[in-house]
Parts: sequence; structure tokens; C-alpha cells
Amino acid sequence: MREQSCPCGSGQSYATCCARFIDQGLFPETAEQLMRSRYTAFTQSNEPYLLATWHASTRPESLDFDSKAAVKWLGLRIGKVESGGVADDRGVVCFVARWRAGSGQAQRLQECSRFVREQGRWFYVDGDVRA
Repeated sequence: MREQSCPCGSGQSYATCCARFIDQGLFPETAEQLMRSRYTAFTQSNEPYLLATWHASTRPESLDFDSKAAVKWLGLRIGKVESGGVADDRGVVCFVARWRAGSGQAQRLQECSRFVREQGRWFYVDGDVRA
């Protein structure tokens, strides 16, 4: 039986990639790992994980997945990564995520996301969306 590929596009199986963080409660060691796991959580509409990995200073009270029920995430491509390694406390990960709403045309979300590590855990802070 073939293992399910991770939606984050790492080339690894879901079990050895993002499941470690989303399902098993381990903490990502780098900002890029957190970015990839958050993308995967979006593909699952996993509000608890997304909110738990969102920094308290910018975290919304909830996410509205009901109005986005028809969104299908099509892929993630990581671009520039600045810092965000195991020895860093801040990092930036730039990415392009492709998605489609209903039967519409595929769209692209291009963002440079900012991350911070506090008490050994990485959190998403915010990002600059580019057209």
C-alpha cells in the first residue's frame, strides 16, 4: 500500500512530514517546517492547529472555513527563506500556494510570512501578500 504524499509538497509521506506536527503534537524545528505544516492544515481545514500555531499578538478568534468549503488547495512552492533555522528566533518564508474555489480558475497566493520562536516553539505572526 502506497503512503499518502504530504500536501506540503516536500516529497515525503504525510506520516513522516507534517503529520508529526499536526497529528502527533511535535513542534516544528524551523520556520519552513511550520509553514509547510500550516499549509497542510489549511488543506484539511484544521482550525485548531492553525490557531495553536498563530502568534497570540495577531491570532484571530476563529477561522471561517464554512464560507471557504469549496476551496481546494492545489500545491505549495517554497521560495526564499530568511533565517528561521534551529538556532534562530525569527524567520521569513516566502511561498506561492495555488488554490481553486469551486469550479473556477486556479488562483495563486504569494506571501512572505513572518515567524517568531518563543520558548522553543515557532509561531506564524503575519505576512505580506503580493499580487
